[in-house]
Amino acid sequence: MEPGEILRTAQEAEAMGARRFSIVTSGKALTTSELEKVVQTIRLLKEKTGLCLCASLGMVAEGEAHRLKEAGLNRYHHNFETAPSFFPEICTTHRYEEDLDTLRCAQEAGLEVCSGGIFGLGESPAQRLELAYTLKEMEVDSVALNFLNPIPATPLEGAETLAPLEILQSVALFRFILPDKDIRICGGREVGLRDLHPLVIWAGANGIMIGNYLTTQGRDYQADLLMIDDLGMVVVDG
Repeated sequence: MEPGEILRTAQEAEAMGARRFSIVTSGKALTTSELEKVVQTIRLLKEKTGLCLCASLGMVAEGEAHRLKEAGLNRYHHNFETAPSFFPEICTTHRYEEDLDTLRCAQEAGLEVCSGGIFGLGESPAQRLELAYTLKEMEVDSVALNFLNPIPATPLEGAETLAPLEILQSVALFRFILPDKDIRICGGREVGLRDLHPLVIWAGANGIMIGNYLTTQGRDYQADLLMIDDLGMVVVDG
């Protein structure tokens, strides 16, 4: 997407009630030219919208993180996906330490950091705890929790989706371990929580990602806003 197209998308998200907007790229890391394009886009969004700006750009070095910060980026997102002990079963493109280093570089550049993972990859409950304590040790500002939505023709196409109550219990567990952090519910929430969807807020989440995800569609943002209103809550900046 070109900067102007991203701006139009950001303005649409802002009109939908979003408070944050994230630029997401595929691949392990940005090339020099890609970084320049992202920096240009961040400056444009900072000028034309009132959104807090986030980015999920793969591995980033400290110098690159400084450039993003100077352009106006507020927060850098980089998921661990799962616990260190289970990571080699899921990812073979890089080491867990590289993910830790990316968050450290973002923090050293003065950026807020967001990280989390996906439940339902085959990890044990103890490994979910392990991920929670890894996030606590890294002192992340925001935690993004996703729930596997098995996609046909992918390695985990036959995985069984977690029961709604197990998802709620996991969210509550993260809230107890990370009492002062933002916990944001992202991909797979509609499929995983089903009729218990509103309870994820009572379980400890204080944010949801509206709109569509990377490879799957989310639900109508108006349904999310109505759900928040029905719970007697309001959307705030953060």
